[in-house]
Amino acid sequence: MKISKRIKFLINNGLKGLVWMLILLAIYLFFKEIVVSNYLDNWIAHFYAKPQIIYIIYFFSEFFFGIIPPELFMIWAFNKASVAHYFYNVAFFAIVSYVLGYLTFLIGKLLSKRVFFRYIRIKFLKRSWPQLRKYGLFLIIVAALTPIPWSAISLLVGSAGYPSKKYLKYALFRLLRFAIYGYIIYQTHLI
Repeated sequence: MKISKRIKFLINNGLKGLVWMLILLAIYLFFKEIVVSNYLDNWIAHFYAKPQIIYIIYFFSEFFFGIIPPELFMIWAFNKASVAHYFYNVAFFAIVSYVLGYLTFLIGKLLSKRVFFRYIRIKFLKRSWPQLRKYGLFLIIVAALTPIPWSAISLLVGSAGYPSKKYLKYALFRLLRFAIYGYIIYQTHLI
């Protein structure tokens, strides 16, 4: 049975994303064991006293290329309060990520009509632009499910001229990611 190039692309990049997730998880566990467990009271005082700051940081992170992995915010939410509060936060983070991804998609559509973006595309995206046009929908799925920067991919896919309806449909995988990762974080922190 021959596998299509698009499916190979999805599998290869999905596996790369899984490897990155495992690396981030290992770093987190190391950090938790060595740093946080030794100075837990200091960490709690800094990060739980003002949750509004955490939400603002999350907004900026999700809008500006996903600088901070959303899983760190889920971990913060788990340690903040009750189980119900945790699941409300995960749902909130998922919706914000989905909406901000769409906003960056629209910005990409707007930028694609600008002369300076055409210059950037020719100068810096010369080799990857054909792949983006070819694998765009699969790229949305891979970015939605893995630690690949979500808003950056949304911006590029928007600039490639993908239809909004298709983007919104395939971007729903982002909500699935939050559900799966939220459940994994919940299960691993119960122990």
